[in-house]
Amino acid sequence: MAAPQLKNGSALGTSTSSISVMASFMTMGIRSSFHSLVALLLTFLVVAAVYVTQNGGNQLVEETATPPRSSNLLTSRCDLFAGKWVFDNLSYPLYKEQECSFMSDQLACHKFGRKDLDYQHWRWQPHQCDIPRFNATALLERLRNKRLVYVGDSLNRGQWVSMVCLVDSAIPAEFKSQKHTVNGSLIVFKAHAYNATIEFYWAPLLVESNSDDPISHRVPDRIVRVQGIEKHAKYWTDADILVFNSYLWWRRSEINVIFRWGSFTGPDGGIVKAVKMPRVYEMALQTWADWLEVHINRTKTKLFFVSISPTHQEAQEWGGSSEGNCYGETDPILKEGYRGRATCPKMMRVVDNVLDGLKARGMNVQMINITQLTEYRKEGHPSIYRKQWEPLTDEQRLNPSSYADCIHWCLPGVPDVWNELLYAYILDL
Repeated sequence: MAAPQLKNGSALGTSTSSISVMASFMTMGIRSSFHSLVALLLTFLVVAAVYVTQNGGNQLVEETATPPRSSNLLTSRCDLFAGKWVFDNLSYPLYKEQECSFMSDQLACHKFGRKDLDYQHWRWQPHQCDIPRFNATALLERLRNKRLVYVGDSLNRGQWVSMVCLVDSAIPAEFKSQKHTVNGSLIVFKAHAYNATIEFYWAPLLVESNSDDPISHRVPDRIVRVQGIEKHAKYWTDADILVFNSYLWWRRSEINVIFRWGSFTGPDGGIVKAVKMPRVYEMALQTWADWLEVHINRTKTKLFFVSISPTHQEAQEWGGSSEGNCYGETDPILKEGYRGRATCPKMMRVVDNVLDGLKARGMNVQMINITQLTEYRKEGHPSIYRKQWEPLTDEQRLNPSSYADCIHWCLPGVPDVWNELLYAYILDL
């Protein structure tokens, strides 16, 4: 009797339908909860996997995935020059050697036979912050309608090559050019769409000298005119950013100085006197500082000085052979605070004192202090892997360390980091 009533929609039939609907919702809820639990479980497993990876395995590579924390006013609140080198084969190098249109044969180590390329994958990591990742377009925008000029020796030229390579790939071929002027002393790279130039001017001692020819400057007796700088400086006067260096060519016990205006090549009234280091270095830098104070537009031009770039010509300094040097080195020095004997504290104090003097007179020159961080990179030099400008002798071939270049730097490599530090300051301008 009850069955017909259920079929005819009795109260009992209505209740049964409601129960069916409720059961359906409950089933959906259970399914939804189940899916949520599965999602949570998967999330937990991913987090756990990341944790395990970061705390085991190749921790150096994992460290590279950390994005920069901030770059706003970074240079005013962080010591960019105190830190460590981190192996980073995910984001470094910042460009490829063979793809840089303006690479120098003196610095193209892979091209000239170097097989171990780990030197390209080291990133400088300050202790308290991150260096902003280099952005070529952002830099070029900062340089729009401006001149960035590097002035100094071949190490500064290497840093200039690095900067050109860093921006090269961001500019189509038809919108960039390079030319040599002033008898080759001035090299101008131009990004035409930005009306921006990145330039290098050869002045290895900053003041005038008998080494001022960019090609023929290997002379047995170095002579400087410590009071003469205008010959060079007239090519920098209207630059917007000036990056100076000068140290390598001063590394000797004394240098001949011309007083008055005698010629470098003949006895025509000039008074020549040998002046010991570091006094002669101080005299030249003071001439440079005095010129800056008089001629630089303080509201326009920003000034930088790159500190001493260490050499690695004596392997015994880092525990190697007493007859060795950077030849054969494939790893950096990882002992924090390592300092070799190739840098002279007295010379460094001269630079500090001159820059302090300028600051007291209202002119700020920012030091790009690359010395300590570069000390660690004994494996970053060209060594034997560069163009040899003169044929090697049989004796040299038998002893490769005898002709290894332990002064300059492979590219991509250490000078890219110098430019990243400079870039951090340019972002704050």
